[in-house]
Amino acid sequence: MKIPFSVSVYEHAAAIIGRSPWEVSRDGELLWRAHQQAYLLYRHFPVVVGIDIYNLEAEAYGAVVDRPEGNGIPAITRPLFSFLEEGLGIEPFDPSRAGRIPMVIAAAKRLSAEFPEADVRVPVSGPFSIATSLVGLGELLGAVALAPESAREFLMKLIPGQVAFCHAVMAAGLEVAFFESAAAPPLLSPRQFREVELPALKATMGAVAAGAGHPVPCIIGGDTEPIVDAIMETGTDFVICPAETNRGKFLGRMEAYPGVRVRINLDPRVYTRGTREEILAEVDSVLALAAGRPNLLLGTGAVPYETPPENVLLIRDYVA
Repeated sequence: MKIPFSVSVYEHAAAIIGRSPWEVSRDGELLWRAHQQAYLLYRHFPVVVGIDIYNLEAEAYGAVVDRPEGNGIPAITRPLFSFLEEGLGIEPFDPSRAGRIPMVIAAAKRLSAEFPEADVRVPVSGPFSIATSLVGLGELLGAVALAPESAREFLMKLIPGQVAFCHAVMAAGLEVAFFESAAAPPLLSPRQFREVELPALKATMGAVAAGAGHPVPCIIGGDTEPIVDAIMETGTDFVICPAETNRGKFLGRMEAYPGVRVRINLDPRVYTRGTREEILAEVDSVLALAAGRPNLLLGTGAVPYETPPENVLLIRDYVA
């Protein structure tokens, strides 16, 4: 069967132009050129303009992104707050001047003008993913377990900044791609996801959708099959079926939501290091799952930096 192929290119765009993720993430001209060359090579959708996509907001709040060795992905290793309670007074950032956000929006706007046929988007993080960088995963998970009301309050404090960020993206004539993988099981149990994370996630995505005039994608990796129904409560019209979850059960749950598009992600270990035969076998396994189901896409998840471009092109041409 024929199925659309959706490639997720972030740090891999830096490899396309032979530069490190750090270099590209810090230079607007390199960021534009990396995603320009990636699009010319793959003609993929959507074109999400970013490298270390989960760092933008935490950096805008004041967290420091560390430079990795070699071609590693930049990361925040030192939380901005030692304790969650310290962050309860956090104020929204100004997206017109905070961190690298203006640079990313400018690069995305330039790409959209250059390729009007492309689906160019700016990456926006969900509240739990931002909170993980601001207070550290251990502190946040401890609060979720022992002080869930405080954890939920902190997540709600992050909503105004995200809404302002999204409005700045829309004012530039662009769309957003919403990412919240830090909140996925097993980091959060399904009960914790619903009780602590979902209120902030719903409020954020609802406000963004209202501003955009349509639902927005909700990208959550991990073992998400147990929280499918909760994700659907956000009002999203696009989700992913991660390689880490039970894809058959996930798609079974999605039968109750036939109008929502689902991207089934391939196993990155296969398309990064596999042989031609192994790659095509993985593609065929997804095609078998997709048979007879509406609104499905084949996807890669975040293509690792070191992925051979010929492997991505092999998949694209095979499904075409």
